[in-house]
Amino acid sequence: MTIHFTFLDVFLIFFVLQAALAQPIQYDSPDEKLMKTTADRIKEHGYPAEIHYVETEDNYVIGMFRIPYSHNLQNQNEPRPAILLQHGLTSCSDAWILNGPNDALAFLLADAGYDVWMGNARGNTYSRNNTRLSTNHPYFWRFSWHEIGVIDIAAMIDHILTTTGETAIHYTGHSQGTTVFFVLMSEKPEYNEKIKTAHLLAPVAFMGNMKTLWAKYTRRFIGRPNTLTGIVDTTEVMHATFFEELYNILCTKHAVMQFMCKNLIHLLNGDNDVGNMNQTVVGLLDETHPAGASSTQVLHYMQEYESKRFCQLDHGVAQNRKKYGRDTPPDYDVAQITSTLFFYYSDADTLADVIDVEHLASLLPKSPTMTHFPGSTMSHGEFAWHVNVKEMVNMPIINACNEYENSVETLNPSEL
Repeated sequence: MTIHFTFLDVFLIFFVLQAALAQPIQYDSPDEKLMKTTADRIKEHGYPAEIHYVETEDNYVIGMFRIPYSHNLQNQNEPRPAILLQHGLTSCSDAWILNGPNDALAFLLADAGYDVWMGNARGNTYSRNNTRLSTNHPYFWRFSWHEIGVIDIAAMIDHILTTTGETAIHYTGHSQGTTVFFVLMSEKPEYNEKIKTAHLLAPVAFMGNMKTLWAKYTRRFIGRPNTLTGIVDTTEVMHATFFEELYNILCTKHAVMQFMCKNLIHLLNGDNDVGNMNQTVVGLLDETHPAGASSTQVLHYMQEYESKRFCQLDHGVAQNRKKYGRDTPPDYDVAQITSTLFFYYSDADTLADVIDVEHLASLLPKSPTMTHFPGSTMSHGEFAWHVNVKEMVNMPIINACNEYENSVETLNPSEL
């Protein structure tokens, strides 16, 4: 019998392992730990790079990276539409550049004339600061993807608009980068007006049909609030430094374990099948991923799987009554999402199941443009790192953005 592990399976395995160690890990500051930043990797290819820090209303400091123009085009003095790229769970801004200048979405967009911004969710490698809280304080990790959506993404969008003078941007998100978009547009529908087009890779909202081994068997334990989830909630998980600690404990004594640990990152970022992964990226993932997250983020996703709802975090009846004024958390009102959307989804994606993606599309007031990859064409991680991602995903995104920009240019001023 062949056992197939997906990203979430492996995530849950190490989620449990980290909780079982029951020893807080002391991390160095990001500057001390990082060998290269996203900006460094951008500059290695000759592109200009900027880093911007955005403080949120609840005092998190979000790191954003920018490719303001293309050195190939020398278009710094020309109008450049802005686009925000937002990574998935335990990922970071590096995800958008690891394919290199010939294939990576960030570089291709820059060479197509776009002002490219890459966000980072609170708590990951580039967003590990809060002006009031240390990362060693549990309150620092008291957030889910709800806060990333309604606070972080909103702050990033507003910062881009203020910096560039634009009134709206394009958006691309992968996995959790789609979840936070849906959250923001549902909870703060005025932000729909700030979006030109949104390109959502492996869209994750409803998760009732997700097919992952460990999720299936752990849902009864961590799919709803209980004593166990209270113990493991609001803590950091899946940071690269934790894996260094775990490697030293488990992976250095036996040849078989060394081989398994060396190839763990394949499982984490490309499901169990890396046949379609860009092999150059596979090597670089070891240097950049996983980038860290709060345990509450994964618990919230597990609640989505258990409840089959797209809703806010369930804190238990007593806390729900205090926070929401009701026994159960409210659903996100996806009918508020009026942006122009493009969905990219796949039969081989065991997290963003076709049934769930199409169910979400059926609830939206404006039907998304649907790009469906049949069979084993594209697994969950491969939407960012497939060997043919340029032709299959990235150029269609750029073409859709160009079509929007060209349509705006042809309008009369009175039509704008």
